[in-house]
Amino acid sequence: MKLNKKDILTALESITVPGEGQNMVESGAVKNVVTFGDEVIVEITIKNPSLQAKKRTEVDILKTIHEKVYEKAKIKVNVKVEAPESPKLNVIKGKPVPGIKNIIAVASGKGGVGKSTVTANLAVSLAKMGFKVGVLDADIYGPSMPIMFDVVNDKPLAVNVDGKSKMKPIESYEVKILSIGFFTQPNQAVVWRGPMAAKALNQMIFDAHWGELDFLLLDLPPGTGDIHLSIMQSLPITGSVIVSTPQNVALADAKKGVAMFQQDSINVPVLGLIENMAYFTPEELPDNKYYIFGKEGAKHLAEDLKVPFLGELPLVQSIREAGDVGRPAALQTGTALEDAFLKITQQVVQEVVRRNDDLPPTEAIKITTMAGCAVVKK
Repeated sequence: MKLNKKDILTALESITVPGEGQNMVESGAVKNVVTFGDEVIVEITIKNPSLQAKKRTEVDILKTIHEKVYEKAKIKVNVKVEAPESPKLNVIKGKPVPGIKNIIAVASGKGGVGKSTVTANLAVSLAKMGFKVGVLDADIYGPSMPIMFDVVNDKPLAVNVDGKSKMKPIESYEVKILSIGFFTQPNQAVVWRGPMAAKALNQMIFDAHWGELDFLLLDLPPGTGDIHLSIMQSLPITGSVIVSTPQNVALADAKKGVAMFQQDSINVPVLGLIENMAYFTPEELPDNKYYIFGKEGAKHLAEDLKVPFLGELPLVQSIREAGDVGRPAALQTGTALEDAFLKITQQVVQEVVRRNDDLPPTEAIKITTMAGCAVVKK
């Protein structure tokens, strides 16, 4: 079949450009359409620099042409992001931490899905791959990193850096760690309002001597609240990783977590989803998989939201035991668990490289208050 340029343009009029009200033909986003028999090349320019917007645009074009013009058409879509008029958009307006190359927020919409366990094992795997890694335990009300790294009784020391007194992070398994848990008693509850918690976080971020780091992982608390806004106000975050189980209740909250980072006013790239507790395999039946919480829920959610799926982790007793004794499971050399965490970590690194190649630096958001509500601005 010979494709017609006019038919292609008519079909593209049914697609709205991400973040704009007009269709992509009317807005001038479609720069050129070239047809050769059953082949078509669509050149399009969009203003939204996010990887999600580029992917969505490409998928929408492919789907629309196949449905409205010719289902067997061979389509190539060239998506170009329009360069900003002012270079200021590429400037990190937040307060960057000297020496830290990438800041990754590890989040979950729901508690109890293993977010902190995943964070600890990602950190260990990154360190084993040769990267310089730090972990900031941003879960002020439920810090767990001191336990997971077996440093419950350690206290950060003060060091002099360029005439200023700084906190020296605790180091364990070649990972630098700071947590509010180092400054409270094990049986002491942290009962703080938002501003006080935010102040404590800022001290652990900016009053610490992290040194040179390839990755700083932020173990965020569950949900989408004040701590998350404070972190994104303080730091230009490279990207976020969302952890969920396959259970529908957890997936519903994970979806909100993705939505929070993808808001136009926040716009932190989502590097992908990790499915924890994907299946259970008993030791006596190593070839069996029991999908206790559902099957491939996070994988399907990633596909629906058009974000990368970073991999799955099994529900294994030794992961819990390793965390409880302060020796993350990724340290277990030559095991299937080490391999599973390594593969997911490699996917995270790959997505960070892709994100840094394709997108400008993330800006820290600006937050003001109005009528008792948080107003987020860029």
